[in-house]
Amino acid sequence: MKKGLSILLLFVLVISLSGCNLAETEGSDSKGYVGISMPTKSSARWVADGQNMVKLFEEKGFKTDMQYAEDVVENQIAQIENMITKGVDVIVIASVDGNTLTDVIKKAHDEGIQVIAYDRLIRNTEYLSYYATFDNFQVGVLQASYIEQKLGLKEGKGPFNIELFGGSPDDNNAYFFFDGAMSVLQPYIDSGKLVVRSKQTTMSQIATLRWDGAEAQKRMDNLISAHYSGEEIDAVLSPYDGISLGIISSLRGVGYGSKTKPLPIITGQDAELSSIKSIVNGEQTQTIFKDTRKLAERTVSMAESVLNGTEAEVNDTESYDNGKGIVPSYLLEPVSIDAANVEEEIIGSGYYTKEEVGLK
Repeated sequence: MKKGLSILLLFVLVISLSGCNLAETEGSDSKGYVGISMPTKSSARWVADGQNMVKLFEEKGFKTDMQYAEDVVENQIAQIENMITKGVDVIVIASVDGNTLTDVIKKAHDEGIQVIAYDRLIRNTEYLSYYATFDNFQVGVLQASYIEQKLGLKEGKGPFNIELFGGSPDDNNAYFFFDGAMSVLQPYIDSGKLVVRSKQTTMSQIATLRWDGAEAQKRMDNLISAHYSGEEIDAVLSPYDGISLGIISSLRGVGYGSKTKPLPIITGQDAELSSIKSIVNGEQTQTIFKDTRKLAERTVSMAESVLNGTEAEVNDTESYDNGKGIVPSYLLEPVSIDAANVEEEIIGSGYYTKEEVGLK
């Protein structure tokens, strides 16, 4: 019996060691282990971003661990801590709140893990290696320039009524979008060619926490009720597609969208499928296309450089001060989209198909 038990124990030990060796062999095939921390699945663009990165990383031989925080700061911190425990080599983070990750990023640094900020700047840490994003100031410029063009403001037309919506106050990008837009709109507001009847023109007044479309809809309801009895809205500056759709729902609720009362010019951002469909259907007027496939490619390239011990390619070393210093960044160019160029830019690039957006 003792001899039989000894043989059994030896067999179990050999199998266990074989399993360990196999795991080590499988792990050694990986070029590196990448943690990807995304803010939420409630926005189609973040789902696409995550899928694009995982696909590209894994095609290049990296192992990945992707987690979604569902817009809960505590979830994101716990998920990043879990990635640190798992022993990832680099972490890519699109933050829920860029002001809350200082401590967990220091933990990553202490374990020799480098961090890349993805499309949302992480503030108040000196341990951020790089930032991959789009030219966020230019996003706002494109949105406002579209309003300027469609209303004929350069030609002296006006006055027109406009209301302003901002992004989430805990997202550094929201301020870049707003500043870019106001660099175009403020002179027309000052001259009276654009009239903000609510007089709400600062980020603190127009911000939309967590980019929530339902919150935007409620605010639009209140603006219409308080300031537009007998007046019509000619344009709405919206920084994001989800907010735009909330605004449209509010406007439709009081009769906009008919032949006698058309919807105002409404901007957006991210070229989400629902908003592209809305543009095709003549509701939302414009959005900003930020090709997340290209952003994923740039981020993967940055991670490869980090893991190879080389400097990543950047094209901006001035714009993004996170409170602890300038973060080396790569900015991609955004593209303005409306009904006139949907087919060329969106369908032509393969981002969506004709069938998906409802084009024949």
